[in-house]
Amino acid sequence: MLETISNSEGYSFSISEDQQMIREVVSNFAERNIRANVMNWDEEQYFPVEVFKQMGELGLMGVLVPQEYGGSGLGYQEYVDVIVGIAKVCGSIGLSLAAHNSLCTGHILAFANIEQKEKWLPKLATAEWIGAWGLTEANTGSDALRMSTTAVLDGDDYVINGSKNWITHGKSGDVAVVMVRTGVQGSSKGISAIVVERGTPGFSSGKKENKLGMRASETTEMIFDNCRVPKENLLGIEGEGFKQAMKVLDGGRISIAALSLGIAKGAYEAALAYAKQRHQFGQPIASFQGISFKLADMATEIEAAELLIRQAADMKNRGLAMTKESAMAKYFASEVAVRTSTEAVQIFGGYGYTKDFPVEKFYRDSKLCTIGEGTSEIQKIVIAREILNAD
Repeated sequence: MLETISNSEGYSFSISEDQQMIREVVSNFAERNIRANVMNWDEEQYFPVEVFKQMGELGLMGVLVPQEYGGSGLGYQEYVDVIVGIAKVCGSIGLSLAAHNSLCTGHILAFANIEQKEKWLPKLATAEWIGAWGLTEANTGSDALRMSTTAVLDGDDYVINGSKNWITHGKSGDVAVVMVRTGVQGSSKGISAIVVERGTPGFSSGKKENKLGMRASETTEMIFDNCRVPKENLLGIEGEGFKQAMKVLDGGRISIAALSLGIAKGAYEAALAYAKQRHQFGQPIASFQGISFKLADMATEIEAAELLIRQAADMKNRGLAMTKESAMAKYFASEVAVRTSTEAVQIFGGYGYTKDFPVEKFYRDSKLCTIGEGTSEIQKIVIAREILNAD
């Protein structure tokens, strides 16, 4: 939709030939390998690992990973293009793609030492391994500092006990970055990040969530029962896990914003096409003001959401602090996805309420975007804190 965009602070983004090529590759892949299976995967809650292996071959599972570690070595603008292109067809696949890239892989990329990067990144970037990331627990949710999962150093190992909930790829993931309490509960310096590989004794999966939407993206518990992990699997320094997680989530918000944008675009494009071809009272329903104004609002909000996302991505690429900008992008884009998909169902009328047309799935998928990786309410807290504490 956007070819060149800019804002009053001087950020400008032109679509390069490489970006255009990436968009075409992603679009072609989604149409060829995802479109026909979307509803079957959704109904069966099937996580199509084979599709992620194929995306690994295209370099889509290591978009931000340097080429020296087997990745594509691209930036956040290209990463946004990838997520949007997949999410326009299926939010579930877009969600899993985002979680793998920005959370598990992104955490290791940002905070692992060279040896750790060499060990895990090549497998993640090529989708030989699928990644998971564990922060949330059943009784904490947004209050992550109260987590109860512990890791106690015993000789050369950390012994982990506890569980994590709402974990994308908690069952099928081959490796997970897990936030654990190594110090005082409630202290930001009492949490550490440890990598746990699948097959480690004491590491298992639990309940798989039966979700409203995003049903082809696997969401399960991860359970740790006297799980012994080498101390060499600690990322960074003990006690830095919470600070690391917050920085990872800054980038993760861009991912979910892009996911939201893709869902919104998919719903909008479906509604626009339907409004042009659906006739009532002898004319296309798009000619009625009640419908055309809905489309105008949808198009405007989508453009605005993309501007926020592109600004945050640009700042991330340049290494600038972008906590406020990523929170704004995530908050606004996720709410736009919900509004757009809701209006798309309305434009389709009764047909929009059936599974024979795509908008009901966009409608169901969109809601998670306002919840996952920080609710809309949490984003408002972050934004308010940033603007009130600004010099």
